[in-house]
Amino acid sequence: MTRPLVECIPNFSEGSRSEVIEAIVTAIRRAAAVHILDTSSDPDHNRTVVTLVGSPEDVERAMFAGIKTAADLIDLTQHSGEHPRLGATDVVPFVPIRDVKMADCIAIAQRLGERVGRELNIPVYLYESAAAHPDRENLANLRSTTFQYEQLKDVIATDPGRMPDFGPAELGSAGATVIGARPPLVAYNVYLNTSDMRIAHQIARAIRHSSGGLRFVKAAGFLVEGQAQVSMNLTHYQKTPVYRVVELIRREAARYGVSVVFSELIGLAPEEFFVAAARWYLQLDRFEPDQILEYRIQAAEAKGPALAGEEPPVPEEATQNVVTLERHVTPADFVDAVADGTATPGGGAVAALAGALSAALASMVARLTVGKKRYADVEETMQAIVAAASDLRARLLAAVDEDIQAFEAVMEAYRLPKDNPDRPDAIQAALIHAADVPQNVARLALDAMQLAEQVAVQGNTNAASDAAMAGLMGLAAVEGAALNVRVNAANLDDPALAMRYEHNVAALVERARAVRDTVVTTAEQRAGIARQ
Repeated sequence: MTRPLVECIPNFSEGSRSEVIEAIVTAIRRAAAVHILDTSSDPDHNRTVVTLVGSPEDVERAMFAGIKTAADLIDLTQHSGEHPRLGATDVVPFVPIRDVKMADCIAIAQRLGERVGRELNIPVYLYESAAAHPDRENLANLRSTTFQYEQLKDVIATDPGRMPDFGPAELGSAGATVIGARPPLVAYNVYLNTSDMRIAHQIARAIRHSSGGLRFVKAAGFLVEGQAQVSMNLTHYQKTPVYRVVELIRREAARYGVSVVFSELIGLAPEEFFVAAARWYLQLDRFEPDQILEYRIQAAEAKGPALAGEEPPVPEEATQNVVTLERHVTPADFVDAVADGTATPGGGAVAALAGALSAALASMVARLTVGKKRYADVEETMQAIVAAASDLRARLLAAVDEDIQAFEAVMEAYRLPKDNPDRPDAIQAALIHAADVPQNVARLALDAMQLAEQVAVQGNTNAASDAAMAGLMGLAAVEGAALNVRVNAANLDDPALAMRYEHNVAALVERARAVRDTVVTTAEQRAGIARQ
């Protein structure tokens, strides 16, 4: 069952000091189980935009922590940048994404605004759909290039039109914060091949709605890294699509003898934003969204089990002369097959399975960490480990069959008549493949061990022993696979190639042993069972 999702795109007035940006983002992560999707910083604007999603409750809690940290670390009296700003946390919009209504986002904005004003003594203004006054719906009415922190500080206590919705009518070093609720928008910038900022101002004036331009476009001109920039918010990209905006900018730029050099997104944009542009520029008049491969796959998966979980039937003729491990065997079946007295499955297949088990244990520890508030700051890392471990597990399980097939190929080559002129080359080719397969297993197993190291250091301490076991199992896979490489390489006619295999696996084993030591030591320390 999916959970309701709210997006929040806070803008912080810091774009240069990486330690401050990291502290703010870390505070957001640690406060609640939210996902940080993007962080975009600009030193010229001296501004950072963070994109996060989560449940309504988690996003609200995370944003309070972010605002508090920004207030502690950013001093507006010492701040300067191209972008207009009112506060350390300048703007905080909430956007409904899934199973959430605009009314829910308005309620979040109101609750957060009241708490920020009461607990942090920061003046708060509500805007867009959350605005308590009609003249505050448009952010430009609250803040502009000519009305920023310095101007607000002079009038906040005396001008009734500038009285905050929450908090004190006085401005400290953290400034004021604008909090609201709105539909999705796209922050989009276009750079011109000129350093004349006046041209950017004129183009911005021509395209923005407030001065007679396109309906759902807000725009201003800036100088960024010596280039004139037209900075925009596209507030309804479906009704005023980006290609229309870009073409108007190009026409206006041509009037001044300049052109567009490149453009950029700030933060994220919905998929349909890009699809609309591609459809228009490529003149795909008959284009239908389900022509996109990923859309078609999603539609297929919605009708039944995920495609990744199924395998299509294999034509019978495709399996002839191929020795393979039967799918969906139980652990006992595999153990019995190993013990059966046949040459396959043997040590190489067991090494591959050990590697798969190492990846599986790393995935298990990561999954036991995801969603735990105590480990919110490593949520994204654990999610990435789950994905990486799943890929490794699948590749190592496939290597079980690959090892069996490689060994059978060697046997088939040796069974060729000795007077067959192709026999020596066939044997050498089969031996090389039989060395390549376990060498790849060793590399994959080392990758699994490195995931085990990460979960041992950052994962759920209650599963620390499982992280250690992942490291131990991974080492068994690396060393077992390396032994198989050496056995096959020893029979190669090319001594230089054989030596290369020897050096490669020796390096893999050395690294694996070092990772094993780190994993086990760390796991023992975190589990409280370290040896004295």
